[in-house]
Amino acid sequence: MVDVPTLVEQARQGGPRAVARLISLVEGASPQLREVMAALAPLAGHAYVVGLTGSPGVGKSTSTSALVTAYRKAGKRVGVLAVDPSSPFSGGALLGDRVRMSDHASDPGVYIRSMATRGHLGGLARSAPQAVRVLDAAGCDVVLVETVGVGQSEVEIASQADTSVVMLAPGMGDGIQAAKAGILEIGDVYVVNKADRDGADATVRELNHMLGLGESRGPGDWRPPIVKTVAARGEGVDELVEALEKHRAWMEEHGVLAARRTARAAREVETIAVGALRERIADLHGDRRLEALAERIVEGRLDPYGAADELVAGVTSGDL
Repeated sequence: MVDVPTLVEQARQGGPRAVARLISLVEGASPQLREVMAALAPLAGHAYVVGLTGSPGVGKSTSTSALVTAYRKAGKRVGVLAVDPSSPFSGGALLGDRVRMSDHASDPGVYIRSMATRGHLGGLARSAPQAVRVLDAAGCDVVLVETVGVGQSEVEIASQADTSVVMLAPGMGDGIQAAKAGILEIGDVYVVNKADRDGADATVRELNHMLGLGESRGPGDWRPPIVKTVAARGEGVDELVEALEKHRAWMEEHGVLAARRTARAAREVETIAVGALRERIADLHGDRRLEALAERIVEGRLDPYGAADELVAGVTSGDL
């Protein structure tokens, strides 16, 4: 058994081993997870969570590394959660984005963790919200969450970050993708990376056009900026940080930041509750009571929705 209070205190003091151990408890759904979350609750809620998403190859990892450099120059502690595809063999993170952020490996003010999706859709790992809370409670001022390369439907980051950054690059077919609603509806800040390539200005124009088509904002509403960067050379990164800080200030001024964090907490509670219910129902496979409901459906004496209602009622009341 882990001494959770000691581990949390060590993490609060910036101990990387303690942070790693806590995230491992989260990923492994440890029996002590409830104790860990209860200990972290009073310490979290201060970090600014920035999500970076976009198609594979747009330079998310390079941009994340550049942002780490910029925030460290400003004296901020930074946590990075890099979500990678799962290995079909080990179930672990396949790419290991820490390799591309090796410049920060020896910096005690930076903590970088790769997490595997483990089959979870949406571009994030299922345990990502809890991992972010660990980094938050460990004293990170900014937590950067880099998603796995995503398509139009994998937009979960929008519900897990304070600010969502959508990244594109010229010459990668993103102009065509822009026409397909999807991922371009979630951005608070848009980045056209690799802006030294041919077609960068055309990508910006097309993006402006597509965003304008769906725009229904009123006076005072946030209008997502488009920032051109060459992250590999650090160009445009200061402008990106400035855009992020402007969005944060706007959210605080209009009460949006608190509303987003409340909605995020509500979704997390719902996910945990549904997961617990699913586990209890899964335990009934092969149980005579579940089989009896199935037989009544086959005989026409009960419909599937009615059976599901009986099942949920039984599970929640403790009768099943």
